[in-house]
Parts: sequence; structure tokens; C-alpha cells
Amino acid sequence: MFAIGVIVLAIVLALKFSPKDHDAHDAGAAKKNAHIQTAGQIGLLGAVALFGVDYFSSFFYATGEMMHALHPLGLQSYAWVPVVVVALVNIIFGGLYIYALGIFRDGGGSYTASMRYLAPVLSLIVAVTLLEDYILTVVVSALSGADQFLSITNNFNASWIIHFGIGAALATATWFITIRGRGESARAVFALLAVFVVLTLIMAGGLVYAAASNSVAPVSSAVISSEAVQHEPTLGEALFALLGASMKGLVALTGLEAMSNGIQFVKDEDISPIRWAKRRLPKFSRLWNFYSGKVGIGRFVQSSFLFYGGLTTAFAAIFAVHFNVFDGTAGRTLIGNLAFVGFSIFPNGDILFGAYQLLSVLLLAAASMTAFQDTQATAWRDVAIGEIPQWVCYRDAKGTFTRSVTATWVVAVFIMLLVGGNTSHAIPFYGVGVFLPIGIMGLAVRRHILLTMQNAHIRRLGATLAATATVIAGVVFLSQLFARWEEGGWIRIFTFTFLFGGAHLILMSRIGKRTPEQIKHIVIERARVQGAMASIVEWQSLKMQEYRYHLRTKINDLLFRRFGVHRPDEAAPMAAGPYNPALHLE
Repeated sequence: MFAIGVIVLAIVLALKFSPKDHDAHDAGAAKKNAHIQTAGQIGLLGAVALFGVDYFSSFFYATGEMMHALHPLGLQSYAWVPVVVVALVNIIFGGLYIYALGIFRDGGGSYTASMRYLAPVLSLIVAVTLLEDYILTVVVSALSGADQFLSITNNFNASWIIHFGIGAALATATWFITIRGRGESARAVFALLAVFVVLTLIMAGGLVYAAASNSVAPVSSAVISSEAVQHEPTLGEALFALLGASMKGLVALTGLEAMSNGIQFVKDEDISPIRWAKRRLPKFSRLWNFYSGKVGIGRFVQSSFLFYGGLTTAFAAIFAVHFNVFDGTAGRTLIGNLAFVGFSIFPNGDILFGAYQLLSVLLLAAASMTAFQDTQATAWRDVAIGEIPQWVCYRDAKGTFTRSVTATWVVAVFIMLLVGGNTSHAIPFYGVGVFLPIGIMGLAVRRHILLTMQNAHIRRLGATLAATATVIAGVVFLSQLFARWEEGGWIRIFTFTFLFGGAHLILMSRIGKRTPEQIKHIVIERARVQGAMASIVEWQSLKMQEYRYHLRTKINDLLFRRFGVHRPDEAAPMAAGPYNPALHLE
């Protein structure tokens, strides 16, 4: 009864505090709001759910992948090294994006940042790499969910067809929930996260008790000796393994771009604690203003990036080493093994274990919703600039871009089939590209600070910190490729080249041409976006059309006219002009 009572109580509390879509019960309000930007807007709890579930759920696979790089070489006792790397990188990149939200407060992430302060070609790089990473987020999350589901019955090593079938089913379920509307998605995911927090705290207490009392013995090394390499690793092998482990612990950082990109879907209002603090504690007004409005909501979500990755990775690694359990041990995942130990000290612990594993399945599947939301936030911009055909941009009455979500789902299921339903085969391709946008965001923030900051000392310090974040992002990006080289990381070089080249071919073709009238039609009529965000995207699209025109002109000069082939030039597009913040206000 204890286990059932805990589960029921957690579910009741989760449903009580989960955000509700009030317009869903008000047909008149829904009809009234059908053609304005606020349709489908979410508050803090919804933002935590939809834009945070990706990194919250990385708890279930990040440490397992990290230890997979160490354990075969007997280096699991050195797990603290990648844990420290993961913690520091989370703090640095999290701080960068928290600051950047105040600059690029109308969404678009590093795409908007690079167009405003750098060059259109960098915006194109961001656009294609993010779309690829969002698709792979669906792949990895759904397949990880399949792994956790099979861990319930100790069948982690089941046939690839079963892994693929479960993963595809989970991706399909989250696709269906997403196209039903952002409000319903937020409520469902927040409820799952609330139950996750309650059960994880209980599991942590059980693990601490089991470790302190020695009531559960570590798994014998003889049981898992087949997983270990039979020779002592060289210094080079050990260092490379530590590098690989560090890189595999960073898979959840896509959420940084997710929140920055999707800020357009967040309500522009203060949450109740901030309203209370402004009234009662006015002397800290600078802090309360920092967390005010939709930017404040976004910063609350991104603030968890500062510590969550390092803390959870350290927690799981410590107990994995203590109990000598890893992915595959006893037919379970690493977290599955920890849950089995942690819940075993409670009455009816097997029920809690099964519920927790089922919850992990649902949460990992729900992480796909973050990717689906990110795709929506990105794809309509890509349509406006000319990178994607116009028919992809369609927004229903609930504010959901259903066609881009469906396209993401189709491609993700196809990739699951290509990797044979194996999460580890997909991991080398996931989370790599996001470090390019992070680096570009660092460059844009540095440029902004140099142009706008009045105090010379603060200007130098801010520019140095932004440049440092950029360098670290570049180092991590290259390290991701080399650390995962033998696992297929080298393929990312070809996929980047293919996607970047393909995006340019589409942009320079007739599909990529956009007149000012077409841009307005896409932004206002098809995407139904208004205000500052619409104005900014129109300016970005005109800027990209300038880039398209200059690129076509150079190609004509270099490849055609030199050989006597005369092709008629297109008329020069309307000039976008320099970015002027005064022209893009609400």
C-alpha cells in the first residue's frame, strides 16, 4: 500500500499544480484568439515543461553514455573528471544564454543574433544545424525511452526490431499530442516532471540509505567482466576515454537554444513570486526586473542549466561506481539499476521501480515535444527567408505549426530505422551541431557588448567572457567530432556539408526567392505572427534575400560569364538596411 499511496499522491499533486489551457474550454475565446500571436502562449510552468523536459530527461541516459566510455577501460573511478567538465560547461553556456535573452528577447536564438550582428551565412549555418539536432533529439529521446521500457523486464538487450518499434511508437504518440496544441502538451509534460521529481527524491533517499548501511552489496565484477577490456589502457587511451565521456555528458544542451528560440511562445507577464517581490522587496528591484516578463520566464527555465547537468551527472556516477552498475548490467540501463537498488529498501519497492521506469519512458518520449516545439519556432522563419518551401508554414487555430511537426516526425522515424533502433548508434550524431549555434551566439553577444556597453571596464570584461564562451563552444564542437570519430562522428562532417550546401541550393533556386509581399504574407497570414517579432523576421528575410542576390551575382560572374554564357540577372531585392531596434518595438 505504501508504494501505491506514494504514486497516487505524486500524480494528484502533479495534476493539481500543472498548467491549464483556459482557452481550451472557451470556444468563444479560442475563436477570438485564432488570428493573433498570443494563441498557444504558455507561462512559467508550461515553459519549464516544454523547453526543459529535454535536459531533465537526459538524466536517464547521459550518465549511462558517459560511463560507457569509461567502464570498458576500467576508468569508472575517474568519472569525476567528465563530471567537472560537464558542470563547468553547463554554467558557462547557461550564463551566456541567460544574458542573451535580454538582448534577443523576441525569439530566434542564435539565428536572430547572427543575422543582427554577424552575417547571413552564419544564420544559415545555425538554421540547418538546429533543424538536424531537433530531429535527432526526437530520435535519441524516443529510443532511450524504449531502452528504459525494456529495462522493466530486464530485456535491455532485446532485438533491434523491438527497440525500433517501441521508439517509433513513442515518437508517434508525442507527435499526436503536439499537434493537438501547445497548452495540452505543457500540462501533460509538467505533470510527468512533477511525478519524476517526487519519485527521484525517494529513490535518492533509498540509494543513500543502501550505500550508508551496506544493505545492498555492489554487483560482482565477475558478473560484468565481459564488458571490460582485458588490457591496461595507455595514457593516450585513458585521456581519449575521458574526453569522450565528457562529450557524452553534454547531450542535453540543445535546450539552451530551445528556450532562446521559443521565447516567442511564452506569455509576457511576471510570475506571481516576482510580482510579490516587487511589492515587498523593492530594494532588490534590479534582480526582480532581471526575471520579469517573458524574458524572466525564459531566464528561470535556463537558470536550471547552470547546475542541473553537473549535479545529476555527479549523483548518478557516484552511485553507479559504488554499486558497480552500468548500462546492460542485469539487463537494465544504468538508471534502471539505480532505481532497482534505491526502491528495493521500501515496501513494495518493485512497484515503485516499475512505475519509475514507466515514468522514464514517458518523460523521454515527452522530450521529443521540446524538439517539436523548437522545430515550430525555427521552421516558419526558414520559410520566410527562403530556405524551406512555403507550404511547410501552416499554423492552426491553436497556434501549432502542424506541418513542420509532421515532417520532423517522419524523418525521425526513418533515422531510427537507419540506426537499427540502437540509442548508442544515434548518440554520436546528436548534440554535436548545437555547439556551432552556441559559439555563434557568443560572437553575437560579444559584438553587442562592444557596440552598446558604455563602461569601458565592463565592456572589456563582458567581451572577454563572451569570447571565452565562443572558444569553449568551438573546442567542444571539435572534441565532439573526434571523441565520437570511431562511432560515426566523422559522418557529421558530411552531413554538415550536405545540409549547408543543400540549404544554399534551395535558397538560390526559385523556391528561395522572396519578395517583400511574399514575406509579409508568410509572416502575417500564414504564420500569424505580429508585433516586434514579425517586424524582425521581415528584416531578417530581406537581409537573406540580399545575401541570395549577391551570391547569385557572383556565381554568374565566376561560372557563366567567364565561359561566355549569359544568364539574365534578377532585379536587386529591396534593401533591408541596418538593424534599427527602434523600428522593431511592440
